[in-house]
Amino acid sequence: MPDTATSDTAANELVETRQGKVVTLTLNRPGSLNAFSMAMFRGLIEAFERLGADMDVGAIILRGEGRSFCVGGDVKGWADRGDWTHEKHLEEMRWKQRLPLLMKTCPKVIIAQLHGHVLGAGFSLALAADFRIATDTAVFGTSFAGVGFAGDFGATSSLLQLVGPAKARELMMLNPRLSATEALGLGLLTKMVPEAEVAAEAQALAEKLASGPYVAWGYMKRNLLAAESESMAVVLDTEVVSQARCTTTEDHQEAIRAFTEKRAPVFRGR
Repeated sequence: MPDTATSDTAANELVETRQGKVVTLTLNRPGSLNAFSMAMFRGLIEAFERLGADMDVGAIILRGEGRSFCVGGDVKGWADRGDWTHEKHLEEMRWKQRLPLLMKTCPKVIIAQLHGHVLGAGFSLALAADFRIATDTAVFGTSFAGVGFAGDFGATSSLLQLVGPAKARELMMLNPRLSATEALGLGLLTKMVPEAEVAAEAQALAEKLASGPYVAWGYMKRNLLAAESESMAVVLDTEVVSQARCTTTEDHQEAIRAFTEKRAPVFRGR
């Protein structure tokens, strides 16, 4: 059985487990379909910062407990913010918006394991992951228009990159509910599997990635993020820095030895 630890939140709203080099982060508010709380945000931000620097972590799975992955913000709690000033809203949102950027810049590969409803900020969070494995009964939607919001947690950027500007406008403004089959067809998912298989599928992918040269995966993420918005000159320079760093890794040297010895390399993430 994997070792288990919980975040320092009083309600244990984020549960962390580790099995070998794979860490699983579980959103743990099943009674609210894992609607986001401040404790969950704090826990996720702390976890991605810490795990990103942990050399013994090769991959991270993000999942939700109960009937859904995450339905987004906790609408019931929003009434308490009625007297907030514009500046207070800015302060809170800028702090929360660190989360998708942390996921994009985290040097570890992040796999979103999706089931049930994946809506609003939960959808945005899933889109910030590197891979998305979903059940064939999952339902997806931006949901922002339904509550008079413009969208957050990087949904705008992620959708633009994944489906293009026209479809991104449709998904944000018209707010359709997408089946897993539709989401897969749009390129929003890596793979769709029966519900009984989703955990094993996500774990298998995570273990495969964690057994590879995962220092290189981190630099690949850096290159790809630069390529989304930077000029060719900047991307080429980013690749130069990344490639030079990877050249000095133990994994690269092991790959050369394995090639010479005609065997499969054994990577250690170093």
